Amino acid sequence: MLDVLLIDDEVELREPLEEMLRDAGHNVQTASDGAEGADRLNRRVFDVVICDVRLPEIDGLTLFRTVRKQTPGTEFILMTAYADVGQAVSALKEGAYDYLMKPFDVDELLVQLRRIDENRALRRELEKVRGELSGRTNAVTLVGDSPVIRRVVEKTKMVAGSDVPVLVTGESGTGKEVVARMIHNQSARREKPFVVVNCGALAENLIEAELFGHERGAFTGAVKKRDGRFKAADGGTLFLDEIAELPLAAQAKLLRVLQEGTFEPLGTNTTVKVDVRIISATHRNLTERIKSGAFREDLYYRINVIEIQLPALRDRPGDLPLLLRHFIQKFLPAGAAVPNVSPAAWAALVQYGFPGNIRELSHAVEHALVLSGGKEIDLQHLPPTMADGAGNGPLVGAAPTTIRPLQTALREFELQYLRRALKAADGKRTRAAEMLGISRKTLWEKLRYGGFQADHEVEPEEDLSGTTATAS
Repeated sequence: MLDVLLIDDEVELREPLEEMLRDAGHNVQTASDGAEGADRLNRRVFDVVICDVRLPEIDGLTLFRTVRKQTPGTEFILMTAYADVGQAVSALKEGAYDYLMKPFDVDELLVQLRRIDENRALRRELEKVRGELSGRTNAVTLVGDSPVIRRVVEKTKMVAGSDVPVLVTGESGTGKEVVARMIHNQSARREKPFVVVNCGALAENLIEAELFGHERGAFTGAVKKRDGRFKAADGGTLFLDEIAELPLAAQAKLLRVLQEGTFEPLGTNTTVKVDVRIISATHRNLTERIKSGAFREDLYYRINVIEIQLPALRDRPGDLPLLLRHFIQKFLPAGAAVPNVSPAAWAALVQYGFPGNIRELSHAVEHALVLSGGKEIDLQHLPPTMADGAGNGPLVGAAPTTIRPLQTALREFELQYLRRALKAADGKRTRAAEMLGISRKTLWEKLRYGGFQADHEVEPEEDLSGTTATAS
């Protein structure tokens, strides 16, 4: 069974084909033009996209190239008229799975889908066997099912097969070390060491000694010879966390290692050769640090052959339930019943901005489980910054004195949350809709239903942040 997106502007073809695909056991979503198709692709990841070449708004080849870049694991089948066969053949050379020339036999399409399904099942089995043979599990992974997280996971699989340097960027607590471990565990180096260096936690005068090692007597306190982290990671992966904090002298020496694969430990002229893959991470803007002279531009291009950007937790709210369940199960004693989370506690979590991201949520869940004694997690069990609302509105404060109908309360909460999303997106509907995991049309309809337009007198195409927009 596959998750299939069918995109075609001809309703007389689209609807019967959708029914046949469903009868064959597949989960099917449809789109009537390229823009609607792009919207669906932004909100989730599909196993297969079946798409006409010629479409209103955005053509099929543009959609294919976007999918190929964002989610390379998605197979793409093009439907084409005779005049467009040349374009379809070009798409095959770029990585499309196949094309079908209209009119085509539906059985031919079903055969193609069956092959895709079998190949995906085979790849899953091979990955499982590799894990068993290496004595490892897939315990180190990103938790979430949002499109952006699924794309990050796909990208880790792609880069794991090579030795190119990778730069992982994102706010503190977003899971940068987890991504680095995922790349290592999926690579040919997985049997070799994975060595972590927190560049921001090392004393500046000891960084070079930590990275490259030293001879006895090389500096005050060097009472014996010591191999550095590069030597310890030989054959494996060295993860340089917070690489932006490296002083310029250490940056120069790191650049040489990346260029030549050699270095000299402190206190010696002996050249040491190592085979190490470098994965770096930072929460800082390295471009700005280059402009200020705090980071070498040549080193930046060496470590940033491939960049993986991790989103903040507030930018993927749909993953919050999965993460909450994950951490509850992680911190519960073995065999203990999973506690419920009260509506008040859930509302507080949903409205909280999580400046500390996944790490902060993990600490909050552990805190709540201890205080709740394994029973239902309520508002008072959360850390004070969350339980007090942190300025996020009345829904996370004390219980109201008047109990309103549930549907009314839910509508009010939804409208408040939509407003917060728009504010976070600077009033941009498309960005807010992506953050919320809904279409821009759905967002606008919900806002209008909640009276947002009347309150702020904005037109559908105007800024919706509610601060400066006026009717034209």
